Amino acid sequence: MAKKRKKDSTYGPVSILLSLILVVGVLSFLFSLFGLESYQTKISSGTLESSLITVRNFLSFDGLKFFVSNSVENLKNFEPLVLLIIVIIGLGIVEKSGLLPASVRPFRKIKFEILLFLTFFFGVISTIIGDYSYILLIPLTGVIYKYLEKNPIVGILTVFLGITIGYGTGIIFNYNDFVLGNLTQASAMLDVDKNYQFILHSRIFIQIISTFILSIIGTILINKLLVPKFPKRASLEEEELPVSHRARMYANIGLLLYVLLVLYLILPLKLPGAGALLDMGQKEYIAKLFGDNAPFGRGFVLIVSAGLMLSGFLYGKISGTIKNSNEYSLGLSKNFENLGFMFVLMFFTSELVSILNWTNLGNVVGAHIVEFLGTQQFSGIPLIIIFFISVILMSILIPGTLEKWNLLYPTIIPLFMRSNITPDFTLFIFQIADGVGKAFTPLFTYFIIMLAFLEKYRTSEKQQVSIFGTLKAMIPTILSFAFLWIMILVLWYLMGLPLGIGVYSTI
Repeated sequence: MAKKRKKDSTYGPVSILLSLILVVGVLSFLFSLFGLESYQTKISSGTLESSLITVRNFLSFDGLKFFVSNSVENLKNFEPLVLLIIVIIGLGIVEKSGLLPASVRPFRKIKFEILLFLTFFFGVISTIIGDYSYILLIPLTGVIYKYLEKNPIVGILTVFLGITIGYGTGIIFNYNDFVLGNLTQASAMLDVDKNYQFILHSRIFIQIISTFILSIIGTILINKLLVPKFPKRASLEEEELPVSHRARMYANIGLLLYVLLVLYLILPLKLPGAGALLDMGQKEYIAKLFGDNAPFGRGFVLIVSAGLMLSGFLYGKISGTIKNSNEYSLGLSKNFENLGFMFVLMFFTSELVSILNWTNLGNVVGAHIVEFLGTQQFSGIPLIIIFFISVILMSILIPGTLEKWNLLYPTIIPLFMRSNITPDFTLFIFQIADGVGKAFTPLFTYFIIMLAFLEKYRTSEKQQVSIFGTLKAMIPTILSFAFLWIMILVLWYLMGLPLGIGVYSTI
């Protein structure tokens, strides 16, 4: 009976999301009742401007009007769900045709520790494509682990941690670095150093080295702290399709030609059609690729999915696993099996996020944290650690990277520069702490997406998927990663190592 009561006490993700909506509503009521407010500092037209932020009460007629008027729009405008659907369509056909199982099968004998390392490492370096890394790698990793006869839940958790904990590093810069760097430069030039210029590769040394340190030690941490909570292996229930080497060769050739075509369309060459998918109005190439108006960035998921659909079709047609257009059409939907739960979670998540944004609760709390940091007299290592922890705390209510940095950069960059810490290192600290913080919060959209895929691959009734249950399993690993990152940052600062060519942690 005790086990029965314990099982029944496990609250499902939907119940938790509804509870969080209620908590946000109650907090917004209390904070607005007591007049909690704060000021947000912005840089506008080269000057500092402060604007008042107040908490709006969701438990009011205005809150009711907002909820009723926008509940459908919230889901319609929930971009991660739409992108995920496009990826799953492409992934379904490469699985149904037998191409993915045939490609994965030769690696079944790979050592589990090596597989963990590769999963985590590719999670870290995939951050070059930003949030698309979650959309692509979470479903792909689950399928690959399934056909490797390993537990897909372990693979999904590992790649999620790789992307999230390593989001601020990676072996090369990404579009986020470009956007955040521009804001960083504006703050540094306005208040402290008019000659400061942010360079995208200014932190290339610490990015590359920390990526490998994180991946090696991270694999050990995951294997020791997280993997024992789940079975390593999973039985493959589906019938294995025969492997056609001829079909795989043609599928690979077709995919290669498709990739070459895409590369031609994103290279700024002076040839007909070259660079057609770039935003040529931008100066930096990363902005031409992934800027707000860049066709390649806006259609990246579609481009990837189309490549998967093409290679899956070629393999299925030549191998005979897909005999007609009807089978091909059904194959596109294969990966949606057991994912109905995802649509339910996405609906409630979209409502929670929109309500939280409408109340201004996160912004007001975040602005108070910024105000606290601005009044501190710390410098050096204490300042680094306090800032690191503060960003993690902010991330609980404000998972968005740009949203947090908009609150922080006008105050934090001058504060660190006056403490002899360069803007480049300050931004790096922020991005690392931002990644760690995202791994903690159920308000992070991709955490909820991860939960949906954990439920998809759950095979045991004893191991229910829940928000707090998943967090409980992950927290020891996340805390270990946080400690590891603090050690890397502090040692880099103490040793005076260069962040990149001619750029250091101190001025």
